[in-house]
Amino acid sequence: MKYRFNVIESPFGPLSPGVDETGALAWIEFGAIEASKDRVYDPSATEEVDRQLREYFDRKRDRFDLRLAPQGTAFQQRVWNILVEIPFGVTRTYGDLAKEIGNPNASRAVGRANATNPIPIVVPCHRVIGTNGTLTGYAGGLGMKEGLLKFERAL
Repeated sequence: MKYRFNVIESPFGPLSPGVDETGALAWIEFGAIEASKDRVYDPSATEEVDRQLREYFDRKRDRFDLRLAPQGTAFQQRVWNILVEIPFGVTRTYGDLAKEIGNPNASRAVGRANATNPIPIVVPCHRVIGTNGTLTGYAGGLGMKEGLLKFERAL
């Protein structure tokens, strides 16, 4: 499958959103990525994604309205579907999410699904914290996670 992507600036540095052949958002990578055989630089393909991300960073949007196409297992998809329901400015624990999927002992599995989320920010895995309130792993780094939570005023 070929993906089309753009590189946009954010208050946290460059972001590279990519859409699949149907125009659904498939991933957001931190930093500027390079084109490859499967990834074609095409800013026009991500215009709606770019607009909604800009609105989010301008504090004009607290929820995204995009078609999503993250690739993952059925379990990962369940976790990611719960993540998109966590409101702007609110944090939840891995244990909270495990209970919500009906398996209160699955906190670590939820954490692994969270860590593999290919669409950070839009699927807000940064809003999930440790049971004791600590910030734990984030693909963009803990500084990015802390920055996003402060931006949303959840810290």
